[in-house]
Amino acid sequence: MVFDRKLTIVVGLSLALLAVSAAYQPFLNWQSHAEVATTGKTRTYYIAADEVEWNYAPTGMNQITGQPFGETENVFVQNGKDRIGSTYTKAVYREYMDDSFTTLKERPEQWKHLGVLGPVIRAEVGDTIKVVFKNNARFSFSMHPHGVFYEKSSEGAAYNDDTSDRHDDAVPPGETHTYIWHVPARAGPGPDDPSSIAWMYHSHVDEPGDTNAGLAGPIIITRQGEAKADGSPKDVDREFVTLFTVSDENRSPYLDYNIQKYTRSPATVKQDSDEFVESNLMHSINGYVYGNLPGLDMYQGQRVRWYTMALGTEVDLHSPHWHGQTLLMNGMRTDMVELLPMSMKTLDMTADDKGTWILHCSVNDHIDAGMQALFKVK
Repeated sequence: MVFDRKLTIVVGLSLALLAVSAAYQPFLNWQSHAEVATTGKTRTYYIAADEVEWNYAPTGMNQITGQPFGETENVFVQNGKDRIGSTYTKAVYREYMDDSFTTLKERPEQWKHLGVLGPVIRAEVGDTIKVVFKNNARFSFSMHPHGVFYEKSSEGAAYNDDTSDRHDDAVPPGETHTYIWHVPARAGPGPDDPSSIAWMYHSHVDEPGDTNAGLAGPIIITRQGEAKADGSPKDVDREFVTLFTVSDENRSPYLDYNIQKYTRSPATVKQDSDEFVESNLMHSINGYVYGNLPGLDMYQGQRVRWYTMALGTEVDLHSPHWHGQTLLMNGMRTDMVELLPMSMKTLDMTADDKGTWILHCSVNDHIDAGMQALFKVK
């Protein structure tokens, strides 16, 4: 009888300890995340929000058809007395050499296809990302990351969160703020993911306005032990980042400025007319329409990783389709992928079919409006 009572007590204590352990497991996991995030490198980036003149169709023609723009294309790209056309002033993220922000860091040739997107921010699980951000634009902007671990002072989002750090919420024009983002295991590839995955960063002062202005970029995280010195995955030969979005220039904070600068008769512009609103919906991939996106080049036999993303509204339901090739996503074979706004998906391709191929959103209206690009397998 005494033995039974002792056994009951031991079992009861064991169950209690298990319950306490389960209750504190999130805290224990958080501790392990924090420890992991201090074991690797600190990777420092100097990034500014700069104002640029951006042309969605810089070649002046439809590169998909090889023909001059016709009636349908001119709805979006033709300049006129009350139309902006294909060129807009935008705010974009650009990388600099140091914290003086005087010398731009040249974008490598393999990343020319990023277009309007900001620079690639890389890290391996266990690293810490330090971003020194300067706002060179006329509006307040920020940098808000997805996926990584951050304190409130590095969130870069303006909302009623019971904090008083105004530079975390929004960086005023001409000022700087430093963001610290840790990369624990939960920010890296999961068990069914490949060796690297992509997240996004973007301004979050007025997220719809800021992202339509052009402020978005990729974060690529590689699994611990599977990265090269620069943070890129060892098992990949070529990487591409593609952002599918209908850039709504009507929602950009630069709309009034763009009307004054680019239309031939600003006083005649009716901002609420359906035709004007439609003309400013740029159905783009990385800020390019009608096949004007450059740099999607690879060689036969290369292991190619595509990080594919989306932004936007209810019209931003995308289904990118690669002609002539197939890809793997989570072990499934496919040649297309479904994207909702803020989707971030990773697909692997072994480029085997030589030629020039089309990559496009399969939504009919988006094809007509120019959400198409060409990629080449040499």
